[in-house]
Amino acid sequence: MLVVGKDFSYTSIIKAVSAAQSKDTILVKKGIYKEGNIVITKRITLIGEEAILDGEKKFEILTVSANGVRIKGFTFRNSGASTMNDFASIKVIDALGFIIENNTILNSYFAIHISNSNTFIIRQNIIKGVPGDEQNTGNGIHLWKCEKANITGNDIQGHRDGIYFEFVKNSHIIKNSSQRNIRYGLHFMFSNDDVYSNNYFSDNGAGVAVMFSRNITMSHNDFVKNIGASAYGLLLKEISDGTIYKNNFSGNTIGMFVEGANRLVIKENKFIRNGYAMRMQASCNENVVERNNFVANTFDVATNGSLMLNTLKENFWDKYEGYDLNKDGKGDIPYRPVSVYALIIENAPVASIFMRSFMTTILDKTEKAIPVLIPENFKDDTPLMKPNPL
Repeated sequence: MLVVGKDFSYTSIIKAVSAAQSKDTILVKKGIYKEGNIVITKRITLIGEEAILDGEKKFEILTVSANGVRIKGFTFRNSGASTMNDFASIKVIDALGFIIENNTILNSYFAIHISNSNTFIIRQNIIKGVPGDEQNTGNGIHLWKCEKANITGNDIQGHRDGIYFEFVKNSHIIKNSSQRNIRYGLHFMFSNDDVYSNNYFSDNGAGVAVMFSRNITMSHNDFVKNIGASAYGLLLKEISDGTIYKNNFSGNTIGMFVEGANRLVIKENKFIRNGYAMRMQASCNENVVERNNFVANTFDVATNGSLMLNTLKENFWDKYEGYDLNKDGKGDIPYRPVSVYALIIENAPVASIFMRSFMTTILDKTEKAIPVLIPENFKDDTPLMKPNPL
């Protein structure tokens, strides 16, 4: 083991890295280290004991391009910023089998930036940025063209996107907290066969966005208090063959916005106290919405078309006023979750000034009795009388 500290053989991390052999461990003792950019090109373990690596707002702090590297226990702070080079506190390029764990990363441009890498772990890191605007703030955990990543138990705040995936396959995002980021708590595009579970996404500028991907599983996540004119708990755009189940959507402007999505199974989720629980555009086909609970939302479902090729079944709707004569737990008359007032607002947003007026109540009651405007086939034929025990 090589030890770095003011009273040890090495006083410089760069010199210790240069002297280390493959599979060596470097232990960095307590202190503040300002060494510019530390580059690792060999398989080593780097462990910090109350060690602070300071980029002085000028440098990328740690750059890794070797397999099997482990980075643990450091505080990284004040990385440089560069829109040309995407400076990061920790950057990994073309690597395999590395671990980044139990670090604290403060005031970075990009906190952790990974590209063209495979089979790695990023876990139990605390990442706190100082948000400016989108152009001058990087992402918390940024992955590009990666496979078999495991992103677990990280706490991310104050970046552009908390977690960003692009061209990432067969990866897992589990038990992370991503809050108060400028744009998205989680943003991924062109990324297939990934799993996102047990994460907490709250108070992000635009919520969470899933775009241009397939075979995505999202379960047991919380999408909470994502509020704003263009904010969603979850935005699903141009995705197919995914499963969205047992998630909690609470206190969002729009719980879930679905556009250009096909063959999704949306089941056993809770939509509670959102502006819109779900907005499903007419460009969506063959999706199944089943066994969800819709409670205390201003609007349960909204759409922008008259033809809907999706299936709703066995959901609980707190606005349902039907009856159950045969006592099988399902309503005897269908529930049409799209209100005529929601359709009016879709085409004329200024009509929102009449929210909760007597006139809108009359319109909705009349439309439910004699459907004319709302999509005829967008209905739940088997609405539940009691909430699903989710």
